[in-house]
Amino acid sequence: MKLSELANEIKGATRTGSDVCIRSLCTDSRVAGPGDLFFCFRGTHADSHAFAAEAEERGAAALLCERGLDVSLPQLIVPDAREGMARVSAAFYGHPERSLMTVGITGTNGKTTVAHMIRSILNADGKRTGLLGTLGARYGDVVIPPTLTTPDPAALFSTLADMRRHGMEAVSMEVSAHALALKKTIPIRFDLAVFTNLTQDHLDFFGDLRSYGEAKAQLFTSASCRAAVLNADDPFSRTLGGVPATTYGLDNPADCFALIERESLSGTQMMLNLEDDLIEVNLPMTGRHNVSNALAAATAAKKLGASSESIAKGLGEVSVEGRLELVASVNGAEVFVDFAHTPDGIRKSLEALRPYCKGRLIILFGCGGNRDAAKRPLMGEIAAKTADFSVLTSDNPRYEDPIAILSAIEEGFSGISDNYTVIEEREEATRYALSLLGAGDILLIAGKGGEHEQEIMGIKYAYNDKAIVRSILEKS
Repeated sequence: MKLSELANEIKGATRTGSDVCIRSLCTDSRVAGPGDLFFCFRGTHADSHAFAAEAEERGAAALLCERGLDVSLPQLIVPDAREGMARVSAAFYGHPERSLMTVGITGTNGKTTVAHMIRSILNADGKRTGLLGTLGARYGDVVIPPTLTTPDPAALFSTLADMRRHGMEAVSMEVSAHALALKKTIPIRFDLAVFTNLTQDHLDFFGDLRSYGEAKAQLFTSASCRAAVLNADDPFSRTLGGVPATTYGLDNPADCFALIERESLSGTQMMLNLEDDLIEVNLPMTGRHNVSNALAAATAAKKLGASSESIAKGLGEVSVEGRLELVASVNGAEVFVDFAHTPDGIRKSLEALRPYCKGRLIILFGCGGNRDAAKRPLMGEIAAKTADFSVLTSDNPRYEDPIAILSAIEEGFSGISDNYTVIEEREEATRYALSLLGAGDILLIAGKGGEHEQEIMGIKYAYNDKAIVRSILEKS
């Protein structure tokens, strides 16, 4: 593709040098090669304009940058390199977003579950649907391991293009606040945007809850979506008024709501009322928060034209790895793995399990390093108040000292409960937690869910909570 063609995608872009042919896109100067367009933008820790000369040495064909650079390569100079990177990536891969039905889901918690539910319903309705989010990408027989909740633009639009080549008609994708703030999805005007909730997370990046919310709100402008599905039970929904919206809720008046008929650890039977269309659903997931997630997905699918039968079938067959997933039974106790990694997340998961716990409700959890530190004592406080016993351990410490993270969580227990222990190594902590279990107990292993790695000092080690539990039990 010619550099001039890509320049036409960006308002205010200017081009210097010859009109070269671009054969691939590159964000890492260390792997740049012939035919690459190298993106120069200001990152969180570095400005890649500084690596333009290295990209040139390695044979890159051209640069996209925010200012003219002292290199001999042709340059595409743009007002905003983040936006430019997204628009160029979409164009380079043939604008796959324009030929797919696009559904974007944002919110602090529930994005992954809702995305899976929507995909399951649309597939049941005969619409071949891809999935993109925290657990990676799935479409047809293709499974791509996870990287970021919303991939960077080159990977995002490459994946969407591959979905289209594999015959996908729609995509259900998570859209993180980071992705919106960094303009990763700016070329996409979603057919439908779904909001789950807004609670504390990622304040290390956004600074405060207001800024975090403002980032998510960008998905609900007329430039970003055609219509919206909003959670009437979350006050932040009232600020999202930029497009036609349909509401869902369990506690507040809403266009779509649910009557819970029967609940158990294995699932929930409920009646959905979707704007007076009544649908009986047997959801293979427990917890009031998952009823809310199912309502969000059902409301979205209904707006996209799915039949009542497909909604019931899709929700009845849905499976989401590591989302309040029952993974083992031992000594008359049940063991669940969940992704809950925020104060609101662990509260909802513990509250979902409490009614079925005839013995002790035990939680094992930690907090990720180099992320929102303010939530650590809050998560400790919720565990102290809601669980009977807590095992504090490492999550993904990244570049932080695990003991410092655990000490911050411990602050939340101060003056509330001494019913906890600290075991830094996660597998050892899991072995200990399993040894505590007796008849009627429930163990919730929280924080990592379906993740298959643990990140320590920049190295990602193979680690999966469900696999570790089963390995320990097999050896015991």
